Amino acid sequence: MQTMTSSFPSRLYLLELAHLEDSGIPFPGYLVQTSDGTNILIDTGWPQERIGAYKQPGGTGLHMDEADFVVHRLATLGLRPSDINVLICTHLDPDHAGNHDAFPEAELVVQREHYEFAKASSDSRFLVNRQHWDHPSLRYRLIDGDMQLLPGIDLIKTSGHCPGHQSVLVRLPETGPVLLTIDAIPSQADLDPEQRALSPYDMDEAGVRASTRKLVEIARRERVTLIIHGHDPIQWKTLKRAPDYYL
Repeated sequence: MQTMTSSFPSRLYLLELAHLEDSGIPFPGYLVQTSDGTNILIDTGWPQERIGAYKQPGGTGLHMDEADFVVHRLATLGLRPSDINVLICTHLDPDHAGNHDAFPEAELVVQREHYEFAKASSDSRFLVNRQHWDHPSLRYRLIDGDMQLLPGIDLIKTSGHCPGHQSVLVRLPETGPVLLTIDAIPSQADLDPEQRALSPYDMDEAGVRASTRKLVEIARRERVTLIIHGHDPIQWKTLKRAPDYYL
């Protein structure tokens, strides 16, 4: 593992890793580059074997081309899998952890509660993709609760969607603080902790509402300039996407 010196986020890339044909719901990943050249990937999208699934008879409506494969997205930015120093695993659902095994040289950072829950689970949402996130070549760093990963990058435990889900706060030099809510607040319509809808994949309603309140309060306290939601097709159209980036 490479030793990382003190550094600060300098760029944030939004990577489109797939979308749904009918609704346009995006499945993003994120890349943070720091002032000393450290590359931090956040999530890896659907597994490579899903490429072209929307073209198959009886397909799921998932649109994933060769260009959407996370390794290919990174290649357009001049990066190879070996260039990724840290992989932040927000959670191990198949649309977020489908290609973790493509980054065996990275340190994978995940909440201990979530990792242990997924390892013990018989739920298909974790089993269907297990060969990719539970590969023996992977090196996980298990963390407990909120923590600063590096100066300017905070990991925020936001259980509810599943135990140990985590969101990410990135402080950029020009844009300011950017909050990646991932699946804790998947769309702009879900910002009201008491009135927001739940998805069929949210495992704990009380946890979802508590994590929504927590993130809304963090956004207020930290004067967040941009909240990026995990699966919002309306917001996604308005955001800068790779190869463009936020400074």
